[in-house]
Amino acid sequence: MGVIMTIKVKNIDINYIQYGKGEDVILLHGWGQNIEMMDPIGKQLEKKYRVTILDLPGHGASSEPLEVLTIYDYCEILQEFLEKLDISNPTIIGHSFGGRIAIIYASKYNTKKLVLLGAPCIRKETKESLKVKILKKLKKIPGLNKFEGFAKKHIGSRDYRNASEMMRKILVNTVNEDLSNCARKIVCPTLLIWGRNDTEAPLEDAEELESIIKDAGLVVYDNGTHYAYLEFLLPVCKVIKTFI
Repeated sequence: MGVIMTIKVKNIDINYIQYGKGEDVILLHGWGQNIEMMDPIGKQLEKKYRVTILDLPGHGASSEPLEVLTIYDYCEILQEFLEKLDISNPTIIGHSFGGRIAIIYASKYNTKKLVLLGAPCIRKETKESLKVKILKKLKKIPGLNKFEGFAKKHIGSRDYRNASEMMRKILVNTVNEDLSNCARKIVCPTLLIWGRNDTEAPLEDAEELESIIKDAGLVVYDNGTHYAYLEFLLPVCKVIKTFI
């Protein structure tokens, strides 16, 4: 990786690396991840582009926010971060949670091109599982409220269980926001890269996302999961290079 640097944005120390020369490409990682998860793509692009990868607030070596952020707050932090680095009209590549931030950014600010890697955008109401219903009922029984913490840990996703108390609150605050309206406002060319077996961002959501973004195309990798961009790194990077 390149030289690690730090810049303060809204009282948060943002850890980032920058390497290569050329037009700007920004890489945004998923929830619970860090710079290293996006560096393999960056290394494939550095010969023709200036690559910037940051640890999002509360991830990697970036400091944890002191207040509960929304997904829109993360977008504004990204915008201020880019302003401080004198970067405008970048190409943004975002995986999962980073892709969600990228969707909002591209709907509000000049973005040359957008690449979304398994980025959950469409949020539909889902029926609670039997396990969730049972745990919720148990919590209402007198004397069993002491198990509330246990219930939360076992109801929640792996990301939720692994997060700090502040980051858990932020995850709850950001994960269920439907970004369809933001996606409809995106005017830059957009490439969607998905794994057919992605269970965290189902392919049907990608297909819907493709239909609502004005200028979008979808590339699907059979047998790919939520991390198709790493599972098929070289072909994915070849597609990205052609696109940008």
